[in-house]
Amino acid sequence: MGYVGNHLATLVTGVFAAILTGLWPYFVDFAPILDFVFIMAVPITWFLTFTCWISQKSTDYMHHHAHAEKKSLSSSQTIQTTTGNQVSILEIKQIQSELTLDLNNLKETVKLKDSEIERLNQEISNLQTLVQIESLKTELANLKMLASKRK
Repeated sequence: MGYVGNHLATLVTGVFAAILTGLWPYFVDFAPILDFVFIMAVPITWFLTFTCWISQKSTDYMHHHAHAEKKSLSSSQTIQTTTGNQVSILEIKQIQSELTLDLNNLKETVKLKDSEIERLNQEISNLQTLVQIESLKTELANLKMLASKRK
């Protein structure tokens, strides 16, 4: 937050406004245009100083208010749901642990299903090999029969 509490812009414009205000009496007699410049510049810089100060106060209030809400939420250990029911943090953690347990059970089931699918794919591959062997045997038998007919 710094030494001036995030009011650096306020401080700079305030110092500038104070310097202009302090210098104004010394430059009144030089030229009428300088008097006009000071008449315009001094109130504008004080207005900018006030604007910077009020905007920083507003920002500080909003940030403090947001932090206060977070602190009060964590200290009360309850959460207001959209239906109006209040749920404690302990209940949420209990439900979360139950859901984690269910998720782990589902992962185990999926792993079992994956291993069963892998086993079935292996059996299919073996059966395809057996079918190919049988088709080769049949083709070989047909070739032997054709060869014996030619002799």
